[in-house]
Amino acid sequence: MNTMKTIMIDMDEVIVNGRFTEFLDEFLDGVDFEKLNGHFRQSLIKGREEEFKKIYQFKNLYKKEDGSFIAPMPDCVETIKKLNEHYEIYIVTAYVWKENVIDAAHNLKYKYEYLKHFFPFIDTNNFIFISDKSKIKFDIGIDDRTTNLINCEKKLLFTEFRNEKISKEELEKNNIIRVNDWLEIEKILI
Repeated sequence: MNTMKTIMIDMDEVIVNGRFTEFLDEFLDGVDFEKLNGHFRQSLIKGREEEFKKIYQFKNLYKKEDGSFIAPMPDCVETIKKLNEHYEIYIVTAYVWKENVIDAAHNLKYKYEYLKHFFPFIDTNNFIFISDKSKIKFDIGIDDRTTNLINCEKKLLFTEFRNEKISKEELEKNNIIRVNDWLEIEKILI
């Protein structure tokens, strides 16, 4: 029986800043992140989802125009490699189009390829694709959304534009620790 504690790590905006925001910005001719106030970026194209999908559905969010992978967050791979020696690591990532897994199929394939490329030391069975992370339980969670940390005993909120306005008091009330980079995570968990 495995006695290692489990860690759930989010992918988007925690491991990598993919190109979704870039594509939104292009589609909308500018993105006002202030309007999001904690909501999904997809909500910016409410009512125009099909038009957006026609253009961007098959584009790879994790590769540059030249076909090379977008670099992970600074110190991410090295820190996860160290964490992997002490914990059972799961990378848990959501679908871009939550309401339709078929629409998300290409994106899930690209996510898988990215994770396999940068994290060959993690068993691919530990890559979990799910739209509602609250359905699974982990000892430790690292995510940029507080709602995804609900079923984690230790909660690490990775700072991102959608969550930077959450007050220190609110985080403390919910037993959430804010982290700004992977070196902070390493200090806390190793």
